[in-house]
Amino acid sequence: MYQWRKFEFFEEKYGGKRIIEEGVSCCSSGRGKIAVGCEDGTVSFLDRGFKFTSAFQAHTSNVLFLQQLKQRNFLLTVGEDEQISPQISPVCLKVFDLDKSQPEGPSTSIPDCIQILRIFTNQFPEAKITSFLVLEEAPPILLIAIGLDNGCIYCIQGDIARERIKRFMLQVDNRQDKSQCSITGMAFRVDGKAFQLFAVTPTSVSLFNLQTQPASRQTLDHIGSNVNSVAINDRLELIIGRPEAVYFYEVDGRGPCWAFEGEKKFVGWFRGYLLCVIADQRSGSHTFNIYDLKNRLIAHSIVVKEVSHMLCEWGSILLIMSDKSAICIGEKDMESKLDMLFKKNLYTVAINLVQSQQADAAATAEVLRKYGDHLYSKQDFDEAMAQYIHTIGHLEPSYVIQKFLDAQRIHNLTNYLENLHEKGLGSKDHTTLLLNCYTKLKDVEKLNIFIKSEDGVHKFDVETAIRVCRAANYHEHAMYVAKKSGRHELYLKILLEDLGRYEEALQYISSLEPSQAGVTVKEYGKILIEHKPVETIEILMGLCTEEGETSKRGTSNGTYSYMLPSPVDFLNIFIHHPRSLMNFLEKYITKVKDSPAQAEIHNTLLELYLSSDLNFPLMSQANILENGTSKPESSLGLVSNGKLPSEHKDTNTDKDRQERHQKGLVLLKSAWPCDQEQPLYDVDLAIILCEMNAFKEGLLYLYEKLKLFKEVIACYMRSHDHEGLIACCKRLGDSDKGGDPTLWADLLKYFGELGEDCSKEVREVLQYIERDDILPPIMVLQTLSSNPCLSLSVIKDYIARKLEHESKLIEEDRRMIDKYQEETSTMRKEIQDLRTNARIFQLSKCTTCTFTLDLPAVHFMCMHSFHQRCLGDNEKECPECAPEYRSVLEMKRSLEQNSKNQDLFFKQVKSSKDGFSVIAEYFGKGIISKTSKGPAGSLGSTTTSTNGF
Repeated sequence: MYQWRKFEFFEEKYGGKRIIEEGVSCCSSGRGKIAVGCEDGTVSFLDRGFKFTSAFQAHTSNVLFLQQLKQRNFLLTVGEDEQISPQISPVCLKVFDLDKSQPEGPSTSIPDCIQILRIFTNQFPEAKITSFLVLEEAPPILLIAIGLDNGCIYCIQGDIARERIKRFMLQVDNRQDKSQCSITGMAFRVDGKAFQLFAVTPTSVSLFNLQTQPASRQTLDHIGSNVNSVAINDRLELIIGRPEAVYFYEVDGRGPCWAFEGEKKFVGWFRGYLLCVIADQRSGSHTFNIYDLKNRLIAHSIVVKEVSHMLCEWGSILLIMSDKSAICIGEKDMESKLDMLFKKNLYTVAINLVQSQQADAAATAEVLRKYGDHLYSKQDFDEAMAQYIHTIGHLEPSYVIQKFLDAQRIHNLTNYLENLHEKGLGSKDHTTLLLNCYTKLKDVEKLNIFIKSEDGVHKFDVETAIRVCRAANYHEHAMYVAKKSGRHELYLKILLEDLGRYEEALQYISSLEPSQAGVTVKEYGKILIEHKPVETIEILMGLCTEEGETSKRGTSNGTYSYMLPSPVDFLNIFIHHPRSLMNFLEKYITKVKDSPAQAEIHNTLLELYLSSDLNFPLMSQANILENGTSKPESSLGLVSNGKLPSEHKDTNTDKDRQERHQKGLVLLKSAWPCDQEQPLYDVDLAIILCEMNAFKEGLLYLYEKLKLFKEVIACYMRSHDHEGLIACCKRLGDSDKGGDPTLWADLLKYFGELGEDCSKEVREVLQYIERDDILPPIMVLQTLSSNPCLSLSVIKDYIARKLEHESKLIEEDRRMIDKYQEETSTMRKEIQDLRTNARIFQLSKCTTCTFTLDLPAVHFMCMHSFHQRCLGDNEKECPECAPEYRSVLEMKRSLEQNSKNQDLFFKQVKSSKDGFSVIAEYFGKGIISKTSKGPAGSLGSTTTSTNGF
């Protein structure tokens, strides 16, 4: 013990002066003040700095014991009052409420005494009180233990203020010699709901369990203490000071002991420190020591006068001397204590100190850093690194890393970085540095341990680890990390770009979930298509259709739903390999007939089929072979020097183009079903592609499907295909089949402007123009007159036939005119005759019943006669002629109504081959130029008698 270092972790704050005049018999601390019981029965209160604040008379005689409560502002005192009778003991227990007071004199007041209890009764005989202890249970319950010199402990439990109490006695020792059984110390031990009481006599140490009825006693030791040098620490261990040592007792017996020599006048416990007032029998001096048992050092040591009382209050230690003086000893702050230790290079002590006093982690790390710096300055690099490792999480890693960047210290740096990652605090730069250390040391074993951790959790940045391992050619380690962390794209990047293991990459993609496989193919599909086109297309087919192995794995799990991707999503990977794209799309549309992306797929295929050289934009730049650069074989096949003979190349190119054009035409037709108005591709795009690539067959098909007949014959005109042009007009110019007869007029105009001899074709065209009467002869002559290569003989027969036909029509029209004029003249004469001459009715029979007419009879101007009884009520019109007359009137009204419908008139003019004839018909019917005349009267009737003939 004499080897323990001494430090001045405590200092004397104030004291040394006399604090009170009367004799001090007892003291108690609590609630920010000190209560001092005096021999004259008064109780005085001292505040911080031992300044007197107040006093009052508690007992008439000596105050033996007192204690301030923590939870309530109560003061309990045990003292002597006036003896009322010899049978009643003058010793009593009083309870004062310090928050309440009652006046005593004109200017003073005393605390209110709320209860007085006689300690000794007939059941509890009087004895000398040697110790006094109060335990605050749940307020207002108190447990008071009073130790006596006869080895008994009187206990009072309950609400003392209301005298709702119970008394019981604990027997510790029962010997004749009271000096050997006196209670020299007590301490309560409260652990949860367990209430226990330590009791110390000169010959024993006992433990009472107060929860049992009666309380059970357990003897912990057969050696006690003669003086009241008893305390209890934070771990609820009993502390007993004896001349040879200080002993610690637990509930099951004696624990550790510390051999501090000297008579222990007082022992105590303060913030993890052991307090001892030790008397030296040889010199008669007293020493106050503060022990740090955990760090095995003396935190403070001072020679004092004879101590009568030791208290703890205001975060300090208070010593009251026998001469009524007092001193206050306070602990220095942590910074001051550490500076003291740093100056002496006692870093281990400093570390133990901050850890034992539960300082914050930042303060502990700062001490460890200084210790590490100290060791580093002494070139004890291994031990220094051990300290720096303890600072991880508080000290900036760069502070340590900069010190160990020297190549000779790479082992220490590696150790630090490993611990940094182990705690999950390694950044990307730290991971890079650690992996570089492994690679420089060529320590594959540690690299394996770091990369392939047993718990399966990576405590480093995955991308950084992969990047560094790739740079150092540790590809297997990089692949392991990528695969373990689910970074499929990085795993494939290593396989494809670094190792060139394309088959393995394809197998890995096949093993992934469909969604992940789709993402990886989109990213690395260009490389795979370049080196393994067939296998890559198979994987794509598996992803985009339900027949692939990937989809089978997905559908086998009932809880997994997966939407098949569209081939359009993968078009970008074929940017330099159009033939592979064509093969992929052809396979797809063969298997999938109802894809949502049919239009996009057909558009892409049409572009591939109709392209003149099967190339995408910028493809020509990729095909240039310069400076000995190598290129994968194209879909047409290259010879060893990367070039093809021109003749062979042209032949293959033309053949390939024809095959693709044929496929394009098939696609154009098959993707436009007859029962649909619109095709399964973009018509405008298809027309543009056909025009750009001079694909006449496709263009003709599209124009014909869109009923753009004029564009169809325009294609034939541009190619000067006269035979095809005439055949097309025969097919598309028949109005009976929904064709456009005006195509023949366009065709005649084309030949008229051709500027070459085309007599044969013109004669054939004129036959159809003449047959359908499409153009008048004058327009035919005007159209063909533009071609100087055509002679009159070409249209001679046509003109002759037309003139003969027109002559016949004129002759027919003349005959009809003469006929109409003759009929008109006859009708006018008849009208005139009706107006000027009498009408003689000679019919003798009724037109209806054919019987002989008799009176009354009705005769009409139309020369029909009827019995009046045969006509009934209708005597105004002839029953025989009335229907014909009404039909004429109805026709006239209809014509008049139609004359107001202008849309119908213009529609008939436009749809008629001869619009002039329609206009003439309207004029002839009097619809257009109508003159106002009086209404035509109906044929009148005359009723006569037999005398009217």
